Amino acid sequence: MRARVAIVGGSGYGGSELLRILLQHPKVEVAAVYANEHAGKEVFRVHKNLFRLTELVFQRIPEDISQLEVDVIFFALPHGHAMKIIPKVSEKTKVIDLSGDFRLKDYKVYEELYGRVHEAVEIQSSFVYGLAETNRDLIRRANRVANPGCFATATILALAPIVKKGLFSGRIIVDAKTGSSGSGAKPAQNTHHPERMNSFYAYKLFQHQHKPEIEQHLAEIGDFSGGAVLFVTHSMPVSRGIFVSCYLETKEELECIEQLYRDFYKDDFFIRIVEDSPDINWVKMTNFCDIAAYAKGNQAVIFSAIDNLVKGAAGQAVQNMNLMLGFDEREGLISMGSRP
Repeated sequence: MRARVAIVGGSGYGGSELLRILLQHPKVEVAAVYANEHAGKEVFRVHKNLFRLTELVFQRIPEDISQLEVDVIFFALPHGHAMKIIPKVSEKTKVIDLSGDFRLKDYKVYEELYGRVHEAVEIQSSFVYGLAETNRDLIRRANRVANPGCFATATILALAPIVKKGLFSGRIIVDAKTGSSGSGAKPAQNTHHPERMNSFYAYKLFQHQHKPEIEQHLAEIGDFSGGAVLFVTHSMPVSRGIFVSCYLETKEELECIEQLYRDFYKDDFFIRIVEDSPDINWVKMTNFCDIAAYAKGNQAVIFSAIDNLVKGAAGQAVQNMNLMLGFDEREGLISMGSRP
């Protein structure tokens, strides 16, 4: 029997990627897609890549969402919107939220970084952080999952083996770069193609919302009490992809750092330990995270690359759904990157 799922907020890039993946999932039926601004319009007229692949029509978000008879609801809404709706969802229905509304345990930190009052503090503790490679057992038992941020995904996966073993010493510098799709589907000056196609710049210095998310989950993975992350994000002139470079000092010389990573991720299909440098071209349109780790003396450099819309958002959400429903974790997610 196929699982019935619904997407709330299916008009943006996250919704488009969710549909692209779920429509090919052998064990899922997409029952409904909700987007008030496109209600009554065929999905393929908004997401033209889905022409001839679906007959779904966008619907208005129901006022009484508790009556929605599906197994899983994906929320792909802008930050601040899901928290208004999710408390109304039936407890029988599993929820996966792709926004930042339920990632942080401290609602005060959320309010400071996201610039809005948290309206669902009472259910915040019911959410499990949805990074499968580090939180798999909790996700399997969860009814509500907060999908990680794209930068947080690439950074935590790069640092988890080092933090788990307690091998880092002091501050970790994270230099993170993303493509324009990370800013969403609606155009703005900082996402407009003529502004970005030949440009490179840093943004959100000392105030990026993924920094506390990274530190929060690293502290759950290992002893992070003596650590701190200096996290700087950059815009690069590509449409999709994240590349993260992590620089740190280690407590001891790590001659076999690559083997440390291979051992840590030996059972994780979507983590590929690569030689030389990862390349965003090889992970685009896939749920893979490519990682390379190097050490010399007490200095270490770790690189990671993901597709921000797949492993950094929709693909990871489907990976979490698979775990929550007892499916093979890879179901519906075996896709190959393109070359070139």
